[in-house]
Amino acid sequence: MTLEELRGILQPGQRLLGLDLGEKTIGLALSDTLLTVATPLKTLKRGKFKADAAEILSLISEHGIGAIVVGFPLNMDGSEGPSAQSARAFARNFAGVGGCPVVLVDERLSTAAVTRTLLHADASRARRREVVDKMAAAYILQGALDRLRAIGGARK
Repeated sequence: MTLEELRGILQPGQRLLGLDLGEKTIGLALSDTLLTVATPLKTLKRGKFKADAAEILSLISEHGIGAIVVGFPLNMDGSEGPSAQSARAFARNFAGVGGCPVVLVDERLSTAAVTRTLLHADASRARRREVVDKMAAAYILQGALDRLRAIGGARK
């Protein structure tokens, strides 16, 4: 599903959940109900897909999530490497069990941008490690929210 298609199916008051899929963790971010601001939510330690999906399904129910935005880590030349293939597989598998639309969005350099911001804020290495994944998820989700707004998807 694309952001353009998503715009047509979101109901008023629904939020978006952003995911930054790492090898060891999943960063999570949540939009507001007006789809204007992304906020870091939490970081999940990755386990088996079924356990990760159950945790995400719980968040969907708890926060009124209308769709999931998954960071799609393309290579700099736009090709798909192993990480992008893994994100595509996660999105496909989750769409099969979640009953919630899933959108893949380009996330090139999101973690680098967040890490740079944290370095400028003089965050310690331990603090950066603690927050980088959920902040990267917020960065990815904010980009999707901005694009939704640009294509006319923001609610008044």
